[in-house]
Amino acid sequence: MEEAAAVRRAATEAVGDVVPDALRSQIESLLADGSMAPGALTLLAATAPSDGPAEFAALDGLTERAAGVQLIYDGLRLTRDLAHADPWATGDRDRGDMGILAADVLVARGFYLLARTEAADRAVAVVRAFGRDQTHRRETVDPSYDRNLERDVLDLALVAGTTAAGGDAPAERDWLLDQLTDDGKPGERASSDVESDGDLPPVAELDGETLRADLRRLTGGEGRPVERSGD
Repeated sequence: MEEAAAVRRAATEAVGDVVPDALRSQIESLLADGSMAPGALTLLAATAPSDGPAEFAALDGLTERAAGVQLIYDGLRLTRDLAHADPWATGDRDRGDMGILAADVLVARGFYLLARTEAADRAVAVVRAFGRDQTHRRETVDPSYDRNLERDVLDLALVAGTTAAGGDAPAERDWLLDQLTDDGKPGERASSDVESDGDLPPVAELDGETLRADLRRLTGGEGRPVERSGD
């Protein structure tokens, strides 16, 4: 999808002035290897309702919003990975220190790009929820809490995208988040009997046309679609 390439370019440009070079190189590698699904969903949420070509360049600041969502996700994802691997305890302190610095930069740049948008408050809520979830995960040794990050970030993408197009974030959007995260419990956070690392699939694995149709339905207020045979 061309959306993924646009997000990766914008996200990479947003960290282009990071120093030292080793830190910037690590951040760029993370962006090159990770799923661009959060940023791509931001673009689609803004452009799909028009039922036309994906003209994301026509909406002022849209790719920057998408990059902001993407950077926040990648920063929190890296933080989660470091918390699980705990390189400080295994003797790889340098990797841990560089990694947590990279995660801080990613989240900070993401906040900067979303600071003057309608999605700013939602971005803050995502980071706070992530902190609570990881605390609960550590206290309960319950890996299902990891899945909440992906759902929360995709929700942030829907908010950032729909408001960029001049609309309001749809109130009834849980059904779409359920489909995107394979979570069959609308409005609920991950159940404790489900184990997952939470990572999102590559954008290429998303059904672009189905997703566009669902986004048009969502923003048009038509409600949840009828289940498709063969899905």
